[in-house]
Amino acid sequence: MTSDPRIQALRRQLADQTPQQLPHVGAGFEAGVLLVLRPRDDLELLIIERAEIEGDPWSGHMALPGGRRDYADADLLDTALREASEETGVVVPRDAVLGPLDEVRPGSRRLGPLVIAPFVGVVPSDTYAAPNPGEVEQALWVPLSLLSNGKAAGEVQIEFPDGPRAFPSFTVDGHVIWGLTHRILTQFLEVAHAAGIAR
Repeated sequence: MTSDPRIQALRRQLADQTPQQLPHVGAGFEAGVLLVLRPRDDLELLIIERAEIEGDPWSGHMALPGGRRDYADADLLDTALREASEETGVVVPRDAVLGPLDEVRPGSRRLGPLVIAPFVGVVPSDTYAAPNPGEVEQALWVPLSLLSNGKAAGEVQIEFPDGPRAFPSFTVDGHVIWGLTHRILTQFLEVAHAAGIAR
């Protein structure tokens, strides 16, 4: 585990919090995602652009590595670690996980009662991603400061059958991050701010 003081501050902050857990309804309705941190001059977060896949509700979206729980996963942390490795080639050991964030649900009812558990992990500063082209179009390492200083914040209009709706968003290198991923990142930024490592 890195001795980087920013990582240690995040670990302490996450240990001091009790993450919200939502009611789970069973197999097929659980997922885990991983916020992967790479400590360089700035802390960097791994964000992926999902491949265009028919039937995938998040097809083409900017997202965190992760996916639905497999029957062989011991828990949702296992799910998040496995999916991150499969999608990006980035392996995060369990002892490099700093802690969980609040569980969340998608805003769309068509996805059913899905519960998503986010976890924060850290990798060495020389880690690179090797996206699985069957699942991931590209992987970006996004500086934490870019998300926390407000310059990337904005709003995006999304078309729905009943008309357009506006959602808060981040724009990074021309990529728009909104919805569930934006909610999880916003929650993480609050933790980072409380830990004294973000504005």
